Amino acid sequence: MLVKLWSSALHGIEAKPIRIEVAIHQGIGYHMVGLPDNAIRESWHRIETALKTLGYSMPRQKIIVNLAPADLRKEGSSFDLCIALGILGASGQIDIERFTQYLILGELSLDGMVKHVQGILAMSKVAFDLKLKGLILPEKNRLQGQWINSMPMIFIASLAELLSQNNAKEECFESPSRKEYSGIASTDIPDFKDVYGQTIPKRAMQIAAAGGHNLLLIGPPGAGKTMLSRCLPSILPTLSYEEFIETLSIHEVAGQNIDNILTGLRPFRDPHHTTSDVALVGGGRFPQPGEISLAHNGVLFLDEMYEFKRSTLEVLRQPIESHKITISRSNGKVEFPARFMLIASVNPCPCGYLNHPAIQCTCSSRKIAQYQSKISGPLLERIDLQIGVEPIDAKTLLEVDSTTKLDNQSSEVLREGVLQARQRQMDRFNATGLNEQIMLNSMMSSAQIKALVKLDDPGRKLLQHTIDKLNLSARLVHRTIKVARTIADLEGCDEVGVNHLSEALQLRCAV
Repeated sequence: MLVKLWSSALHGIEAKPIRIEVAIHQGIGYHMVGLPDNAIRESWHRIETALKTLGYSMPRQKIIVNLAPADLRKEGSSFDLCIALGILGASGQIDIERFTQYLILGELSLDGMVKHVQGILAMSKVAFDLKLKGLILPEKNRLQGQWINSMPMIFIASLAELLSQNNAKEECFESPSRKEYSGIASTDIPDFKDVYGQTIPKRAMQIAAAGGHNLLLIGPPGAGKTMLSRCLPSILPTLSYEEFIETLSIHEVAGQNIDNILTGLRPFRDPHHTTSDVALVGGGRFPQPGEISLAHNGVLFLDEMYEFKRSTLEVLRQPIESHKITISRSNGKVEFPARFMLIASVNPCPCGYLNHPAIQCTCSSRKIAQYQSKISGPLLERIDLQIGVEPIDAKTLLEVDSTTKLDNQSSEVLREGVLQARQRQMDRFNATGLNEQIMLNSMMSSAQIKALVKLDDPGRKLLQHTIDKLNLSARLVHRTIKVARTIADLEGCDEVGVNHLSEALQLRCAV
């Protein structure tokens, strides 16, 4: 008897439909075809033991399992449950017809329990595309399953539960787009009110958050660069529903913790400087998302950026512009999204004290030049804001108490400005029909800048004078205009004025 069931396999962060065919003929042995990896080949031992544990018998005939399409390499253990049902159906031990219109996912343990699998949000789309009746999923995937829109699902803890007519029941969650998932619920995010002084860096952080701009912080050790960067998530808006589903799907495919994502908090990734090129951009034999894709819709923070290998930093150039990364392999290409804010911090020199007000720098000019050359000119051009962070005198910090009045705006105040500026951007893009293409000023193309950004005459003259004096490239000019547009949005202005352009230029040269 031939049995055909539906399952799914991941190809990057996308899912492909897999037709699992099980046939039993005269002969002996167990044969699996269709480019399975070792984990799938080993499923035979898990399935055989699980079925015997539950009181079923393995057919003493030739069992052939085909994973179609045959030209797509499959990996992982999520096919176990589907193959086990196929064997039971092909041998006549169960009525298989009730499972043929479901997408079936799950790994089996030796006692027949069904384990968690990765990527069910992505793979659930296959069930919609095939117009199947529903999904059969592990109980341990219920947390992710509740975000699958209006598709009947059967959650099971064991194979025995699925085969019992009384225990396996369909559930259908309400449309997630109507669910209320509130803002940031985490309480361990640093607040800008704990950062004393640093008026210019805080302003730059607010501008970066409002427009999605990249930011470089330059300063000596202990100046507060890392703390400022870690405060950034506290002023970012929560994920929209579409961003939430997209981000959750990426993190689930990669096997990452999703607790923060479920609160609406934007991703904040801070890889160590020893991170490899593959770990940063993604890759591997079976391509997996890297740090830049895990930072999608959020922040990629590179602390001590000069300590990263130059080759590792250079791979950021293309995804910063295109907001995606393409991994090419001999058997095809995989594309991962990579729309992130790049926040980086560096020391100005190897010893860290160049231009320090109190400590003498011990580095030679040659060492400083060699140190700073780790970041290429093209990559620096892609960082919109580049500012210096001056150290705060330790005595001042010791004298701070609850009555001390310093410039320590709270994240709540800064976030309010960010939200208002982003709403202005959204309204502008909606009015021009570009809301499907871009959401932030930083995403505007040169043609969109010409169409959407109006400069007043003094501002245009200032920009022309700066271009002539500093010989700015076209990319730098466009990025400066986009930052100025964000500053104008923060100020509630429709037109970009000379003061907005002046501040944008200063925040690129305030080192």
